[in-house]
Amino acid sequence: MAGSGPHLAVFAPVGGAGRVDAVVRRLSDAIALGLLADGEQLPSEAELAGRLGVSTVTLREALMALRQQGLVETRRGRGGGSFVRTPREPPELGARLAAFTVDELRDLGDHYAAIAGAAARLAARRALPGDLAPLWRSLDDMARAARSSRRAVEPAQRADSTAALRRLDGRFHVEIAAASQSARLTQEEIRLQADIGPLLWLPYDGPEGHDEVTAQHRAIAEAIRRGDPGQARDLAEQHVLDALERLIELRLANA
Repeated sequence: MAGSGPHLAVFAPVGGAGRVDAVVRRLSDAIALGLLADGEQLPSEAELAGRLGVSTVTLREALMALRQQGLVETRRGRGGGSFVRTPREPPELGARLAAFTVDELRDLGDHYAAIAGAAARLAARRALPGDLAPLWRSLDDMARAARSSRRAVEPAQRADSTAALRRLDGRFHVEIAAASQSARLTQEEIRLQADIGPLLWLPYDGPEGHDEVTAQHRAIAEAIRRGDPGQARDLAEQHVLDALERLIELRLANA
């Protein structure tokens, strides 16, 4: 199992009440965001329960729920275990957007901007060069996915490319939070990305939108690499707030 910052946050103790639901939410969010890759084998039940700070009974209940959702596959026999199954992009993003009021979107966006800004500020202060390597890999992966989206001819191919870009966008922001060296910020970033991430980048579908988001991502990453906390925070906050305003415009246009 990789020891990257996002992975460490995914497998940190869940704490609190309702632990079955908490484990299901933690792992399902990580799978949806691509932090746990399709086909990746989860740790053994005993190890995973210990890392999440829950009993094996609780963990088994959570894995059962994830299997029912099609997010985990259990294989028996030699080389068996629990393996991640990445879901296809859900087609109901428009319906999800319509379920939010404008005030709810603005409130959620304000909260997310504060988290993203704090994570970028701390990353600029604390991150070592090795902590930043995942950011640049994600940016390269985004560029390849964007080129694939431009070349796509069939609607299914375009949908797959768009879904990949959204997952990569979420992964990029989680990696910034991981570079901040704060497990709590990283876990909150994962939760928020799962809640609003796919919606937040909905207005940027299409080549021009991809290019704009990529430029903003690179500017944030460069500010973190330069060790400029104020600039990194401001760019990250503005990145989220710009997307939020476009999302609200899209919500009103489809009301």
